[in-house]
Amino acid sequence: MKDLIIQTENLSFSYSKKKHVLKKVNINVPKGAIYGFLGPNGAGKSTTMQLLTGILSSPEQNISVFGKELNSQMPHVFSKIGALVESPSLYLHLSGTDNLRCITQLKEVSESKIPEVLELVGLSENGNEKVKHYSLGMKQRLAIAMTLLGEPELLLLDEPVNGLDPTGMTAIRELLVKLNKEKGITVFISSHLLAEVEKMCTHIGIIHKGEIKFEGTMQALSDREQGCNVQIETKDLKKHIEV
Repeated sequence: MKDLIIQTENLSFSYSKKKHVLKKVNINVPKGAIYGFLGPNGAGKSTTMQLLTGILSSPEQNISVFGKELNSQMPHVFSKIGALVESPSLYLHLSGTDNLRCITQLKEVSESKIPEVLELVGLSENGNEKVKHYSLGMKQRLAIAMTLLGEPELLLLDEPVNGLDPTGMTAIRELLVKLNKEKGITVFISSHLLAEVEKMCTHIGIIHKGEIKFEGTMQALSDREQGCNVQIETKDLKKHIEV
């Protein structure tokens, strides 16, 4: 569908015959959305991200980006995509500006974009500092700045707030909402933190043990949660009923 930036159809993946990581995963990311891809560690989030970015190759042609099959667009499709999968790769002995300068050469974009992206991520005053002196949150924002150099239409971010303190999480959240609203960038963000995702996402997909358990708007998830049940297992039912 033309209004879907990302679409997968029965996406499955195995590292071995005995280890099925993804099982018929269907993802539908609308254009202009902030889509939270939520699940516990080991659920299949990073594997999905690696398939969406071509790090891993799907044996089936069942991943579409911008309305076309992904493999048929490689590698030029990444002129429209900014991706941050797992930990950012930064040159700690270089300044933030010099790290960005390396990316401009790789992406063949003008260095004149560097002040703009530093401004967007709130690092204008830290561009000349060596990255080894950056906090973890500043490193994450610099990594996001790297993804913005090519003026992408889509951002793919794998656990961008992982390990950050509440202040750092807030800064990243506000940045992504800003990029979405002001630049019109569609954001696909994986996370295991529901409380953080629900503060910024318009749509959500929940994955567990390689299977999609829910997909829809945050409002639809909220409505569904009204009927939540909790199941408790105990070895001594009579004793614990009395308690």
